[in-house]
Amino acid sequence: MIENILNKRFTVLGAGRSGFGIAKLLRKNNLSVFLSDSSPKDELMYVDEDILKEYSIEYEFGNNSDKIFEADAIVVSPGISPSSDILMRAAEKNIKILSEVEVSSYFCNVPIIAITGTNGKTTTTELVGAILKEAGYNVHVCGNVGLAFAEIIPDLSLNSIVVLEISSFQLEFTYSFRPSVSMILNITKDHIDWHGNFENYVNAKLKIQNNQKDHDLIVFNYDDKLLKDIKSEFKSLVGAFSKCKISDELINRQSFINNGYLCYYEKSEEQIITKDEIALKGTHNLMNSLAAILAVKKFNVSNEIISKVLKSFSGVEHRIEFVRDLNGVSYYNDSKATNYDSMYVALESFENNIILIMGGKNGADNFELVDELIISRVKFICGIGQSRENIGDYYRGIKPVFNFDNLEDAVKYAKRNSLKGDSVLFSPGYKSFDMFKNFEQRGEKFKEIVNKLK
Repeated sequence: MIENILNKRFTVLGAGRSGFGIAKLLRKNNLSVFLSDSSPKDELMYVDEDILKEYSIEYEFGNNSDKIFEADAIVVSPGISPSSDILMRAAEKNIKILSEVEVSSYFCNVPIIAITGTNGKTTTTELVGAILKEAGYNVHVCGNVGLAFAEIIPDLSLNSIVVLEISSFQLEFTYSFRPSVSMILNITKDHIDWHGNFENYVNAKLKIQNNQKDHDLIVFNYDDKLLKDIKSEFKSLVGAFSKCKISDELINRQSFINNGYLCYYEKSEEQIITKDEIALKGTHNLMNSLAAILAVKKFNVSNEIISKVLKSFSGVEHRIEFVRDLNGVSYYNDSKATNYDSMYVALESFENNIILIMGGKNGADNFELVDELIISRVKFICGIGQSRENIGDYYRGIKPVFNFDNLEDAVKYAKRNSLKGDSVLFSPGYKSFDMFKNFEQRGEKFKEIVNKLK
């Protein structure tokens, strides 16, 4: 809580959006701050040295000196692993390691809806925010989507609700963080290199609900076996979403699909909208919608408002994003698919006639997860990036595979060999860092190429 940090000295390690934001927030509250980033100043896109001087924030760029250890606590960037030398040294010196989310929560006195999961976080976060905004709340959507949590704190009012997308990296270093509604969409193997092992990854995700009280709400995916098996450990009200109605005495409220309707049940069953009326494409987005329903119902949002937004909300950029139709061929940007679980839900969203562009930085080749969908729905594969050779070696003999040195050649080949009724789906399944700065840049490049096609 905020009283625990008075008169403390803080080092903020990492001057990205969240680091710069939390440094300003701490100084606004008259706390000692030292900002350090090993990257040179010209690579730090969010840093404004005039503001640093205005706020009297001490800083260093281009290296991490030993001055970072002259602190009671280090607020750490999500990109820095717990096993890094710098954090190991801090631990030896008994310096507390905190995430930006943890520290920002000390200054937040309004309800927080915190959303995590291996996949679906961004779409669900934006959808929850859109529904609450339509219901008249002063909504602040932040975290891994858009603004950092620290950046929105000064704008909060009595009618505010914070909708926060939060990663396992950020949850790792939380201790007292307590959302009014916590949500775990799913847990599959990801970021194992950062966390060290799958158990650590799971434990980080579960921290989202560790401090909740009995009147708070945990929302989880009942169809996720791992989460279903640990539901008895949840201490708050329990809300579950599933493809089918749930019969389980531990569940206080639920959302599910019944007779083609998305339904909500607390005291009685309420039909909200038919699944065919929802603007979002794909089975996974039905699940995201069910999760969102549980979250907003905690704030007494009417079924009419929920239905209205679900009919119009078309999703988020870079996630199965429709780009254009050209000569009867549809082009979709799914650059946010940085693992095979995300690629799976994209492939599942189309019946057949998919031309798949995939590949990126070498990583886990979980081909078996998507085999069935690729065999039944994909016409041919265009491989790109470091992983293209592995993709080609695996799928040749199963599906036609053509490898390319760059994304533009892959898109142009897909266009030349497509027929009316086909869908060109860019769903990489790998991280972007072999060819691009991030998945956003990768997706923008895909859209730029597609929009220039003639």
